[in-house]
Amino acid sequence: MADSTKTLATNRKAYHDYHIEETYETGVALTGTEIKSVRAGSVNLRDSYAQVKNGELWLLNVHIAPYEPASRQNVDPYRDRKLLMHRKEILRLFGRVQEKGFTLVPLRMYLKKNRAKLEIGLARGKRQYDKREAISKRDAAREMERAVKTRNR
Repeated sequence: MADSTKTLATNRKAYHDYHIEETYETGVALTGTEIKSVRAGSVNLRDSYAQVKNGELWLLNVHIAPYEPASRQNVDPYRDRKLLMHRKEILRLFGRVQEKGFTLVPLRMYLKKNRAKLEIGLARGKRQYDKREAISKRDAAREMERAVKTRNR
């Protein structure tokens, strides 16, 4: 039986701004109204990051829109959310983040077996010239595809 996953939100800006070294899957501790909003796809991962505090992994600056039908039970859309991961993995990540230039960036949020999961990446920031180089490579690949299409007509 194949795992059914439904991607709810992706952080495309992370791939533009960072070199992703490794990826990890984590669970996310959400309230009842938050999970309903997540299932509706009301998540924004832009400008968010993860951080290790007191031996726990926390997700910061993620916007989960309030769930309208439950207006009284809604919590702050930008509140810090705990990420669920094994302690050994958290300590290994903490060691890697202490190295110069590494950070934890959420890449995508998805549902796996009806549970909200987050893919985080151990990332190193790109320099401006790296970003320009990636854009020029992408444009060159597009031009080649276009040329092949017109040639095959």
